Amino acid sequence: MAANTLVASAARTVTGSSSAIAVGSGAATLELELEVTVATGTSPTLVLSVQWSDDGTNFGNNDASADAFASVAAVGNVTKSIPVRAPYMQLTWTIGGTTPSFTFSVIDVASNVI
Repeated sequence: MAANTLVASAARTVTGSSSAIAVGSGAATLELELEVTVATGTSPTLVLSVQWSDDGTNFGNNDASADAFASVAAVGNVTKSIPVRAPYMQLTWTIGGTTPSFTFSVIDVASNVI
């Protein structure tokens, strides 16, 4: 199966989020890959998290905090398996540092989302 792009590659300098993403029926686990192709600034940091929703409108964090990637500060690829917790998900990113800029994308390498 081909990978699904969830967040297209683009330069980002501020904290943000994706739109609502419907999780495919029967999906038990997301296999997400964060692909960072550019990281600039002084002490730049990027944290990618998954929030969940039952209605596709109201999103929240998982209590266990297991749905976040470790902080990224350089170019590279990082993958993470995350259990599906609701019918909809949203990817959020927090960018920090002095004049930080990250060019990144997020894909579902197992094609579990629609």
